[in-house]
Amino acid sequence: MAIKVLKPGLSTTVQDLGRPGYYHLGIPLSGAMDRFALSCANLLVGNEEGAAALECTFMGPELEFTGDATVAVTGAELPARLNGTLQPGWTSFGVKKGDVLAFDFLKKGARAYIAVSGGVAVPLLLGSRSTYTLGALGGHQGRKLEAGDVLPVSEARGAKAGRAVAEDCRRGPGAQAELRAIPGLYWHRVTEPSGRHFFEDSWKVAPEADRIGYRFRDGRPLDFVPRTPPFGAGSDPSNIVDACYPYGSIQVPGGTEPIVLHRDAVSGGGYMMVGTVISADMDLIGQLQPHTATRFVEVDMPAALAARHDRENLLNKVRAALG
Repeated sequence: MAIKVLKPGLSTTVQDLGRPGYYHLGIPLSGAMDRFALSCANLLVGNEEGAAALECTFMGPELEFTGDATVAVTGAELPARLNGTLQPGWTSFGVKKGDVLAFDFLKKGARAYIAVSGGVAVPLLLGSRSTYTLGALGGHQGRKLEAGDVLPVSEARGAKAGRAVAEDCRRGPGAQAELRAIPGLYWHRVTEPSGRHFFEDSWKVAPEADRIGYRFRDGRPLDFVPRTPPFGAGSDPSNIVDACYPYGSIQVPGGTEPIVLHRDAVSGGGYMMVGTVISADMDLIGQLQPHTATRFVEVDMPAALAARHDRENLLNKVRAALG
């Protein structure tokens, strides 16, 4: 069983839940930008949650199947058509040899996940099949898919067609996204009024938004507390002596446009971080389109841990419903 790529879409890559344990060596986690959506897609087709699937951004691919399988599409509202017939999202459906899966225009969100029973069987690299395109690592030849690619799929019985994730379990951003964040180690570098404005302002997702990081604009610039630059830091007030970057860290180069580092982020550098987006909201960032209105909401550690617990409970609800 294999998948033939007839048309690759705008940016379609093989992703699973990532390769943890190598960030200190400069190799990021990678994996699905929306981990919840990928887990749900795999559960729908009877795979382990971390099986490799396809992540497509803004535009879906056109795929031909060389054998029978069960398929599910989750994440962004990107209507799927099997041989021209519309298929419901967040719901498993069967495909047969020679069937072609294509997609209409994107209606909501940014990234959709296509899971196939058995999982995409590209080689494991450092314990993962995820694609890290910046390092040409993993996935299918370390790159996004191209027309003519053939992806092997592991054999599996697959779950039956018609299984669905309940509407109230399908996560996505609202009309205005809210990203909860904890102020960071360098919060003291900005003035008190400026820090308050950062959380009061409405920002918009900039066109420069990808798997490495999401840039935001249209909020008020940060004002920095005067200082004598320490040895090893640059003269710009947003510069620091090089430090490690956690996933979700919010850099503000020059104090003007925040950048939230995501799954393919570099592991360290010389920009101060005003805070970190909590883990429970990282999936939502991966579904934000350019120009989406966004607010950063200040929370503390107990609130972040409670949000993580709520997210896990939601996934447990899906697990229980799909067996």
